[in-house]
Amino acid sequence: MASIDYSTRITRIDGTEGDLGEHEGKVLLVVNTASKCGFTPQYEGLQALWERYRDQGLVVLGFPCDQFAHQEPGTEAEIAEFCQLNFGVDFPLHAKIDVNGAGTHPLFQQLKAAQPGLLGSKTIKWNFTKFLVGRDGEIVSRHGPKATPESLTGAIEQLL
Repeated sequence: MASIDYSTRITRIDGTEGDLGEHEGKVLLVVNTASKCGFTPQYEGLQALWERYRDQGLVVLGFPCDQFAHQEPGTEAEIAEFCQLNFGVDFPLHAKIDVNGAGTHPLFQQLKAAQPGLLGSKTIKWNFTKFLVGRDGEIVSRHGPKATPESLTGAIEQLL
């Protein structure tokens, strides 16, 4: 199994820069998100997981993406406000990224290489694809958009 590279740079939704090293030793749930998608209500479930397990070492990382039917058209400030007002999101959100194509963010390059989709596909098919990463950085599993955050509870608890 492959591991994530903790030196991978990330830009938080407020524009500040960091790297994945700030989450080293934690269980990560990495999700490509969108505000105008049929799966957008999953923000509520993601927030619930964050609230339930953060003290045990879970970090939910949201990465807005506008590559699927233009369902994340807003600015970072608009996205942050939408998520906070509508779903009470306070888990870490990041600047918009690409999850497919030439501009794919390095984190999603790593995730897709380690956990391909159906029939070995290296692409993300839609918003709210989820990846679980163990405390050791190992990329453990990939879950499609139809997998609700709640359905990941057992897998998360095993990693914690």
